[in-house]
Amino acid sequence: MARAKSRDEEGVSGSSVSPRLTMPGPAFRPGDRPDFSEVDTFAPGACRRPQVNEPAESMSELATGLVRVLDDEGRASGPWDPHLDAPTLRAGLRAMMLTREFDRQMMIDQRQSKASFYMQCTGEEAIACAFHSALRPGDMNFPTYRQQGLLVAAGYPLELMMSQVYSNETDPLRGRQMPVFYSAREYGFFSISGNLATQFVQGVGWAMACALRGESSIAASWIGDGATSETDFFSALVMASTYRAPVILNVVNNQWAISTSESVARGLAPTFAARGRGFGIASLRVDGNDYLAVHGAAAWAAERARTNGGPTLIEWVTYRAAAHSSSDDPSGYRPGDEAAAWPFGDPIERLTRHLLRTGGANEADVEALREEVVRDVRAAQVEAQSHGTLKQGPAPSPREIFEDVFKEMPESLASQEREAGY
Repeated sequence: MARAKSRDEEGVSGSSVSPRLTMPGPAFRPGDRPDFSEVDTFAPGACRRPQVNEPAESMSELATGLVRVLDDEGRASGPWDPHLDAPTLRAGLRAMMLTREFDRQMMIDQRQSKASFYMQCTGEEAIACAFHSALRPGDMNFPTYRQQGLLVAAGYPLELMMSQVYSNETDPLRGRQMPVFYSAREYGFFSISGNLATQFVQGVGWAMACALRGESSIAASWIGDGATSETDFFSALVMASTYRAPVILNVVNNQWAISTSESVARGLAPTFAARGRGFGIASLRVDGNDYLAVHGAAAWAAERARTNGGPTLIEWVTYRAAAHSSSDDPSGYRPGDEAAAWPFGDPIERLTRHLLRTGGANEADVEALREEVVRDVRAAQVEAQSHGTLKQGPAPSPREIFEDVFKEMPESLASQEREAGY
């Protein structure tokens, strides 16, 4: 006589248990006390630095580790330390401070109805500012709305960035883009696309075109953690892997895709960088709040791309300290003190500690730099506002929506222009 199956055995066979879905979510909600003690922060200097021509399959551990250089006291160690001199580090600190002060003033202006919308990158400044230093003239970034540090570090005029936010008469885009959707070809900053993840396929295609023309330029694409769930992300990885495109594929994991935890897009993958391993792409996971680690990893990936080593996928681990945008209230989905509890600290404070520790700057130098940054942003603000803001002063003519759309304007558009009275 056959033995009756136990309840556990029935569950294993699937005869009496139905599959259940799992809905991932954040570790902490409003009202919780954030505790990141279980996050593996990895020791600074612990990750090895492969040769730039090393096969991707032999460096798979770097996709689940964490490239770090600076410790909590500002000491630098390990093979990823780029050994930057003091003037270069001070320039990097200035770029980060300038980006943060720019963001602060633009958010104030948005609240005063001088702009319709704004998005800050508070806490993420090191990623864009340090990454820029690894690029050369002719390289092209395909950014999202949170890489304004690329332009700031490149020396793009702040007053032009502000004019674009205000949509005034000197807006380089003539009022035809959302605020913070900058475009500056001469600074290697491709027009921002509001449809996220398009940056990956655009960047891979641009890099492939450069290679076909025999040029030495490379591309850098940027998306956030949430956009990795888009099909463009996977399409770009296939093309980049197949053709060994000279491109750096950047995923900025700032823990939040608006109000959705990064765990939703990541799914069962241990990290976002780990997804690159399945495509045979060199993949790094890097402390995005560590200016030196960002610089070291970006320089490595850029050299790999330029020497025909192929693409690199980099997950920058950081935290979005501010709201998603001026339309967002993060208190509805995360604890108010979560940013302060983030174990990797603030990028500006960390680089400051390093400079003070190494003698690259003293307290007076840092304070003077802060005052200089505030003056520079204020001067740019005065200049930009003299040309108008969202609701005051001159603005681009509505007739300009018809210009620069086609090389030769079709009759359908010309008739609309006449109908509009232009």
